[in-house]
Amino acid sequence: MKHIPRKRFGQNFLVDSQIIAEIIQAIRPSRGDRLVEIGPGLGALTRPLLQMLDHLEVIEVDRDIVERLRREFTEDELTIHSADALKFDFSQLGSSLRIIGNLPYNISTPLLFHLNQFCSHILDMHFMLQKEVVERMVAIPSTPDYGRLSVMLQNRFEMEQILTVPAESFRPIPKVQSAIVRMLPLMQPIVPVKEEPLFAKVVSVAFSQRRKTLRNTLRDYLKPADFDGLGLDSGLRAENLSVEQFAAIANYVKGMK
Repeated sequence: MKHIPRKRFGQNFLVDSQIIAEIIQAIRPSRGDRLVEIGPGLGALTRPLLQMLDHLEVIEVDRDIVERLRREFTEDELTIHSADALKFDFSQLGSSLRIIGNLPYNISTPLLFHLNQFCSHILDMHFMLQKEVVERMVAIPSTPDYGRLSVMLQNRFEMEQILTVPAESFRPIPKVQSAIVRMLPLMQPIVPVKEEPLFAKVVSVAFSQRRKTLRNTLRDYLKPADFDGLGLDSGLRAENLSVEQFAAIANYVKGMK
């Protein structure tokens, strides 16, 4: 039975066999990998992956698709988690997870932040996302795409855009281009996990008004003398600072408390 894509789930199904082959080649799955697919949809990646794996875990929120998957694949091949990935506890799946997915554009950013907390369980991640989101993820300081998403993810991951995917590769055809990003957890985050809430707050406040300087956005955290102590120009904007410089600010603020 034909599945009608649902807008509320942000469903655009990959149908381009060449792109599918390139994605599989980029992931390079091995027989014993503990691989997890978020949003398998109609199985465009699921089928070729199962030809190369002993077993695959998938997370799918659409119950109609869950039923399709259960009819097509055996439990020995596929473990299906009928769940919302935004609320899913990935730690229950064990360690050395390789996570992949064609992520719905309407939840991609919150889902990336959700996955951020499971770094210690993850070996790598490969996601198809809206191209402009990937460009923000991998952006460097003092560029237009660099922002809160860049800083928070680069604190935990090394990231690389590895493939561009044209809109025509999907049905229905989306209004945006897509890209594949590879995410590798750092051995140690730049900011320790226990210090991340303060770091996240500083980063969020700094980028809350992009055109304003740090002396204005961070005035509740730093006085003019504090900028001198940090060796920072208070006339800079948030987009000019590296992840390490934001970490230094958070560490300085923590020491003041």
